[in-house]
Amino acid sequence: MRGQIYKIYSDSYFVKSGDNLIVCKIREVLKKSKTSVITGDFVIYENDVITEILPRKSFIKRPAVANISQMLVVSALKQPELDFHQLNRYCAFAKYYKIPAILCFNKEDLGLDDSLQNKIIDIYSNLGYKILFTSAAQKIGIENLAQALSGKTTALCGNSGVGKSSLINALNPSINLRTKAVSEKSERGTHTTRHSEIIELNQNSKIIDTPGFSNLRFDFLLPKDVDDLFDDISKYAKDCKYSDCLHIHEDGCAVLKHIEKIDKTRYESYLEFVNEAFEYKEKVKYNGTKTESRQKFRNNRQVAKISEKKRQSSRNTFKQKLYKELDENENE
Repeated sequence: MRGQIYKIYSDSYFVKSGDNLIVCKIREVLKKSKTSVITGDFVIYENDVITEILPRKSFIKRPAVANISQMLVVSALKQPELDFHQLNRYCAFAKYYKIPAILCFNKEDLGLDDSLQNKIIDIYSNLGYKILFTSAAQKIGIENLAQALSGKTTALCGNSGVGKSSLINALNPSINLRTKAVSEKSERGTHTTRHSEIIELNQNSKIIDTPGFSNLRFDFLLPKDVDDLFDDISKYAKDCKYSDCLHIHEDGCAVLKHIEKIDKTRYESYLEFVNEAFEYKEKVKYNGTKTESRQKFRNNRQVAKISEKKRQSSRNTFKQKLYKELDENENE
């Protein structure tokens, strides 16, 4: 049988197949091969045991979700105040994984300043993002949001307290997710999502409510690759004097030459991500991070990959057995 993993609790995997939700375990060989099995994976199962992970169309490593069509980045206009740096982090993260992103600015009922709206549109519309202004409390913009999610599997991300669960409830009140108010003292929300889970908004739209997006760091790529995540920077970077220019203080930097055309928060975010990428560069330099893959695809199926050490051990065992049989035949 074929199905999709909707949620994971401990070592129980909830697989949706048709109208049924089956609680499955993982085949022992998949455990031993340390095959990653995550929310969103399409799988083959038999007798309530997952035997095979099908190839993924898309994948996000942290937090781990698979087979998503797009990301919905939710920010609050107020309570908490809009954080452009965190917004840029989400946008860069989506671009790294080559996943389209929609930007949703929630809590419009608390007031939308014209200058803030103009800034949002000026920065992100020019970068090609679809922008939505909503209010989950007053059902403003919910129809436009539903249309943007129609027919898609969407990963939901955003800081705690921006109204992600409230938006899901507004889209489909029967879901009734738990929500919490933003603290008046810290102006920060409290995470109510504890695990990744696919939620069916209707017959053709799914959303993955996922914790952990607020902890994203770009400590997994090299500094020279960060500008690829910023279209408003990379369009000038191709004219830099040096191909490894980091656009900080280098001579002949075309980005610095056009710095007044780049929004301040975008460039500040770029510098922040470059600093995080330097951590990865030092890690690679002194420790090394290359590891052999534990899976391979054969006939469009994912199977366990036996290490070279184990393969050699098997060959040696086979040779010993063969030589023993030959010796016994000669003695006869």
